[in-house]
Amino acid sequence: MRVSSFSLGWRGLWRDVRAGELRLLMVAVTLAVAALTAVGFFADRLQGGLQRDARQLLGGDAVVVSDNPPAAPWTTQARALGLSSALTLSFPTMGRAPDAQGGATRLVALKAVEAGYPLRGSLRLAQGAARDRLGELTREVPARGQAWVDPALPEALGLQLGDTLLLGDSAFTVARLIALEPDRGAGFMSFAPRVMVNAADLPATGLVQPASRITWRLALAGPDAAVRRYLAWAQQQVTQPGVHGVRLESLDSGRPEMRITLDRAGKFLNLVALLAALLSAVAVALAARGFAARHLDDCAMLRVLGLPQRRIAGAYAVEFLLVGLAASAAGVLAGWAVHHVFVALLAGLVDAGLPSPSGWPVLFGLGIGLTLLVAFGLPPVLQLAQVPPLRVIRRDVGALRPASLTVLALGMAGFAALLLAVSSDRVLGLIVVGGFAGAVGLFALLSWGAVKLLRRLVNEQTAPRWLVLATRQVSARPAYAVVQVSSLAVGLLALVLLVLLRTDLIASWRAATPADAPNRIVINVMPDQGDAFRAALTDAGVQRLDWYPMFRGRLVAVNGKDMSPADYPDERARRLGDREFNLSHDAIRPAHNEVVAGRWIANEPGAISVEQGLADTLGLKLGDTLRFDVAGMPMEARITSLRKVDWASMRVNFFAMFPLAEMPELPVTYIAAYRAPARAGFDNALVRQFPNITNVDTEQSIAQVRRVLDQVIRAVEFLFGFTLAAGLIVLLAAVGATREERAREFAIMRALGAGGRLLRDVQRAELAGVGLLAGLLASAAASAVGWGMARYVFDFAWSASPLVLALGGLAGAVLALLAGWWGLREVLRRPVVETLRRAAE
Repeated sequence: MRVSSFSLGWRGLWRDVRAGELRLLMVAVTLAVAALTAVGFFADRLQGGLQRDARQLLGGDAVVVSDNPPAAPWTTQARALGLSSALTLSFPTMGRAPDAQGGATRLVALKAVEAGYPLRGSLRLAQGAARDRLGELTREVPARGQAWVDPALPEALGLQLGDTLLLGDSAFTVARLIALEPDRGAGFMSFAPRVMVNAADLPATGLVQPASRITWRLALAGPDAAVRRYLAWAQQQVTQPGVHGVRLESLDSGRPEMRITLDRAGKFLNLVALLAALLSAVAVALAARGFAARHLDDCAMLRVLGLPQRRIAGAYAVEFLLVGLAASAAGVLAGWAVHHVFVALLAGLVDAGLPSPSGWPVLFGLGIGLTLLVAFGLPPVLQLAQVPPLRVIRRDVGALRPASLTVLALGMAGFAALLLAVSSDRVLGLIVVGGFAGAVGLFALLSWGAVKLLRRLVNEQTAPRWLVLATRQVSARPAYAVVQVSSLAVGLLALVLLVLLRTDLIASWRAATPADAPNRIVINVMPDQGDAFRAALTDAGVQRLDWYPMFRGRLVAVNGKDMSPADYPDERARRLGDREFNLSHDAIRPAHNEVVAGRWIANEPGAISVEQGLADTLGLKLGDTLRFDVAGMPMEARITSLRKVDWASMRVNFFAMFPLAEMPELPVTYIAAYRAPARAGFDNALVRQFPNITNVDTEQSIAQVRRVLDQVIRAVEFLFGFTLAAGLIVLLAAVGATREERAREFAIMRALGAGGRLLRDVQRAELAGVGLLAGLLASAAASAVGWGMARYVFDFAWSASPLVLALGGLAGAVLALLAGWWGLREVLRRPVVETLRRAAE
C-alpha cells in the first residue's frame, strides 16, 4: 500500500507532538512571531489611526505653519482658488486663578482661534463630567471673554465652570471643558493643559511680545484639485530666497512631529523584537538539530523497510510546514493579546480608540514563522532522508553532517535581511543587527576563553569531584557552552541596561545637578519691568540670578552668501538653518560658558560669540561673518569666539551672543533663571505682580517628561522580556541537544558508582557556571554602555556599582538553573539499564 508524504507527515506530527519532541521548536517560533506581530499590530493600528484622522489631525486639507504671521499672499492665493481658511496662534504662557480663589498659577498652552475652526474634524466638549472623553461635537469657537480649557487645568487651579481665569492683562470665564481637540499635535507644549480663546481677545492680554515664540497655523480646506494647486504654488513660495520659517503640512506629510515620533517609536520597538526573533532563530536551529539526531535510527529503519528518500524528505517537510503554521498562528494570537499591553502601558500617549488592524501583521507573522522553520529547522531535518540503511546495525554511520552550519549561516543572513527590509530603516536596522552580531561575537569570544581558562584553573587533584566533573562536562562541549552563554548574555544585556537607565543613571544624573541650580525660567519680562522684577526676587531671598536681554533673529547669510536649509545634508542642520534663534548681548561673558576658541572682548564692535555645537553643525568657524534678520533689520557680525555651553545646567544659555553692553536699537524682552525660594505662594505672587510673564517650573516640566519616559521604558522593558525569554529558549535548546549524550554519560557514572547527589551537584554547577558567566558578561557590557551614555549623553561622571555585576551574575545563574532543571529534570530519574539499553540499540 502506497502511503503519501502528507499522510506520513501528519502521523509523524501527531506522534512527535504527543511525545514532546516538537515542544521547544514550537515555543521558539511562537515567541518570535509573538514579539514581531505584537509590534506589528501596534504600529499598524497607529498608522491606521493617523490615516483615518489625517484631516482632523491637520485641522484642514493643508496647513501653512510659520514662526510669524503669514504674509498676505498666502491668504489671497487661497481665496483666489476658492479655499476656506482659518488662522490659529499657539504659545505657552501662564494661567492663574483670582486671588480670592487662591491665586494658583500653571503653565498653559494657549491657543487663539477664529470662526470656522477647525475646518476639518470637530471639537468635542465634555458634558458635565470632567473625565468625559467622548463629549459632544461642536462647530462653535469660544465666544468673546470665554475660555475653553482641558479638564486638568481647573483641578490644578482650584476652579469650577463659570469661574474666572486670568491670562496676562485679561480675565476670561471658564465656560467649557475640552474633551477632544482634533489638531492638538505633539511636542513639549502638549504636556501643558490647553486653554482656547477667541482670537479677537488676544491683543488685550498683552501676551504677544517681540520675543514670544508663537506658532501660526493657517489651515485650508476645499476641493482636492484646488488644494493640490495651492500646495504646488506654496511649495514654490517656500523655496524662494528670503522665505524662512515656513513649512507645509498636507495629507501626505501629516503632522510631521507626530508622524516622526510615532515612526521612531514603532521602528525602535520593531528592532527590539528583531533581537528576540534572531535569538529564536538560533533556538530553532539547535532544537531542529536535536530533533534530527533523535530520529536518525527511525529513518534508518524506514530505509530498510523500503521507504524512498523522497518520501521521507516530503514527510518531514509536511510535518515542519504544519508545525510552522500552528506555531505561527499561536504566535499571531499571542501578539494580538500582547499589543493591548503596549496600548495600556502607553495610555495617554496614544489614543485608546485606535482602529482595528489590517491583515498585514497576520500575514507577516505567518511568513516569519514559516521562514524560521524553513531557513533554520529544515536543513538538519532533511538530512534524515539520506540516512543509510546500514545504520540499523552500525550506529557510527549516518551521523548529521556539520556542513549544515553553512546553511544555518546563510539562513541567518537571509532572515536578518528580511527583518531589515521590514524594519523600514536600514541605518537603525544595521545598527541593531550589527550590534547583535558584535555583542554575540564578543560574548562568544570571551566565553570561549573562559571555558579554556576554566580547564586550566581547576586542579583535578585538589578540587571537589563535582567541580572537576562539571568542568569536564563544559570542556567536552565548548561550542554548546559558548552558544548558551552568548544567547543568555544578549537577553540579559538589554534588561540590565534598561534597569540601569531607569534607576542608577537617572538618579546619578539628577544628583550631579548642583543643589543651587535654577529651577525657574521666566521669559517675556518687559524692559520697563526689569528693575521691579529683580527687586521682587531680591526681596524674596533669591541669591543668584541669570538675567539677560533676549531678541529673536534668523541666520540668513554666512560670509555674504545667502543661507538656505537645502545647502545642508544633515537634518539637524537644516532645522537650525530654518529657525529663529533666541539671541542676546552682554559685555561680560556668562561665567558658566567656557570659551574654547578665540577671545571674548567686552564691547568689541561687530563681534559675535557662537556656541560650539551650533558652529560644528553648520560648519561655522572663527572669522566667519554672519548676517541675522532681526525683526526685518539686518545685523552683521564676525565670529570672534566659540563657547562650550552646558544645556543641561538649567542656566540661561544662547546659541549666539553679542559681547556688547548696550544694543538700544533692538526690540528686546528679558529672560531670567533662578532658584525659587521655598516659600508657599511665591510663584503665584510673582505672576500676579507681572501678569504678562511666562514662569516655567523646570522641575515640574522635567517630572512630566520623566513620567512619559517611564511609560515608554516600561513598554520597552516588557518587550525586552521576549528577548530574555528567547535567550532562555536557546539555553534550553542547547541543553536539550545534548540531553541524550548527558544521559549516557550520567548512566555510565552511575554504573561506576557515582551517587545521585554527586551528579545533581555536577549538573547544577555546570548550569550555574554558564548562567553566572552570562550574567557577568551582560552586566559588564551594560555597565560599559551606561558609562558611555553618562559620559557622552548626560555629560557627568558615573561608575557602576559592584552590585551590578554581582546581581547580574546571580540573576544569570538562577535563570540558567531553572532552565536547566526544566530541560534535564528527567535525565537523573531515568533508570541506568534503560539508558544503557538505548545506547546499545
